Amino acid sequence: MSTEYLSFHHLSKTFQKDPVLKDISATLERGHILGFLGPSGAGKTTTIKILTGQLRPSSGEAYVLGKHCQDIDESIYEQIGIVTDESGVYERLSVYDNLKYFARLLNVPLSNIPTLLNRIGLYEHRKKAAAKLSKGQTQRLILARAILHRPRVLFLDEPTSGLDPATSMEIHKMLLELKDAGMAIFLTTHNMEEAAKLCDNVALLNEGIIVEYGNPKDICLRHNIHKRYRVRLHDGSIHELAQSEESARAIANWLAQDQIETIHSCEPTLETVFLSATGRSLS
Repeated sequence: MSTEYLSFHHLSKTFQKDPVLKDISATLERGHILGFLGPSGAGKTTTIKILTGQLRPSSGEAYVLGKHCQDIDESIYEQIGIVTDESGVYERLSVYDNLKYFARLLNVPLSNIPTLLNRIGLYEHRKKAAAKLSKGQTQRLILARAILHRPRVLFLDEPTSGLDPATSMEIHKMLLELKDAGMAIFLTTHNMEEAAKLCDNVALLNEGIIVEYGNPKDICLRHNIHKRYRVRLHDGSIHELAQSEESARAIANWLAQDQIETIHSCEPTLETVFLSATGRSLS
């Protein structure tokens, strides 16, 4: 059985002669997270809509679980989960009843709901109306609904946007657990730090074009042209050194005298790479 759960090749999309996606290609395997990174308007949400059958591409091919994106029918939704800005909850229903409603639609045993509510930290709020949840709790409920039927592929469009760091960390933890359980996750975000932490591969998307693609660490190392090191000594002084024999002697001397408090390489971050490749920031 193929471990390639999602792939698209030379995908393009044009709206009224305005190109939004321009010949992009990528793959996602079982138990991996693929990050689609870029600012608002880069084409991230359009890509998700094509892959989930909500939009037709202008050209190119896309497959989800072996099915061509233009042949997707309702049966595919039994195997995928989706969280987007348009995902909402039934505010008048309780937390439990929100999941109960979708469990019945998806033929999921109701006995699965308490376990999932415990997992996402909402069990104690199960009787509370969804309208009374905080933004972070609501986002966790939306994510719970998307994984209620244990999909093979999960699409997440900016899942932690606007959330506090503690809630974001909890969602990150859950995503890594889902990945370890074999789920394939397609994640869009403009948060490069989040992508570097979670993703096996990332695509840096700018104005509909993938400007870099690959493992986050490998991308950063490819762009580490000017190798430099930042050294902090016990006296509080900070030294940034270019890679050279002279720098090596200085570091060796500080080590011998036990003067080094920290030492770090200065390879670029994903955000720095994006800025270098596109000439624009993510804001």
